[in-house]
Amino acid sequence: NEDLATYPRTFEEDCKKLQQAGVDAVFHPDVAALYPYGEQTCFVEPPDALQNGHCGAFRPGHFRGVATVVNKLFHLVQPDVAVFGRKDYQQLKVIETMVRELDMPVQLVGVPTQRAADGLALSSRNQYLQPAERAEAPQLQATLRELQARLHGGQRDTAKLEADEIARLAARGWSVDYIAVRRQRDLHKAAADEVAA
Repeated sequence: NEDLATYPRTFEEDCKKLQQAGVDAVFHPDVAALYPYGEQTCFVEPPDALQNGHCGAFRPGHFRGVATVVNKLFHLVQPDVAVFGRKDYQQLKVIETMVRELDMPVQLVGVPTQRAADGLALSSRNQYLQPAERAEAPQLQATLRELQARLHGGQRDTAKLEADEIARLAARGWSVDYIAVRRQRDLHKAAADEVAA
């Protein structure tokens, strides 16, 4: 139920960082530039299994919107390379699928998630966290690392691993939407022989 109007915006701060990194120009269209005809009525529709599982189950239409606006940006900018963080891995997979299946001449680069010293993924949304929530938030990364260690240790019952880690967070007071072990290439459920050691 995030309100787009109150979403953290750090444009000036971002521009300073880009300038320090040697960036010469920034394309920053407003809503009127991206949607000159008003409400969007034509969309890029990602495959159902890719857009409606995981986070998409809790954000109906979100990944359709992402694919549509990224498609528009690619057409406007005509980039040779586009860089996306792996922090939102489902989003990265949606964009990869769109680029591949629509034969877009864009090289996608997925970059690792940047993290604070305590393991929390860096995100503008962290501004929403109260101090106690910020202190607790790294438990998500710790939980996923524990699940990873159990997989590397030879455990292959992914349903049990998922349930155990959900219970671990729930015991700390978390309300967990999901934890899922999935194939990296397409986010489908991994068979026991596909789970990486």
